Amino acid sequence: MAMKKFDLEKNKALKLGNDMKQTLAADRFGKGSTQQTQLDRREQRKLDQAKGLVPFACKLPETLVEQLKERAATHPEGMNGLIAELLVNGLAAGA
Repeated sequence: MAMKKFDLEKNKALKLGNDMKQTLAADRFGKGSTQQTQLDRREQRKLDQAKGLVPFACKLPETLVEQLKERAATHPEGMNGLIAELLVNGLAAGA
């Protein structure tokens, strides 16, 4: 049974859409990302481990995060230094 003209055009459009999605994904995850970025992250991870730093994630209220960002902008060690300082002070005060 022959396909109708509408069905043929619909199939062409679907194929074109799939091809476009695949090329966008390839550029985004393959060619677009550089090996240098990955090497830098690995090197940074090794440096952090040598310093004894451990990644630690938690969920905070948005208002608290905004306050932290404001303070971190003026802190010499940035966000990581500010959080470490606040935790050390808070734990010392609690003990």
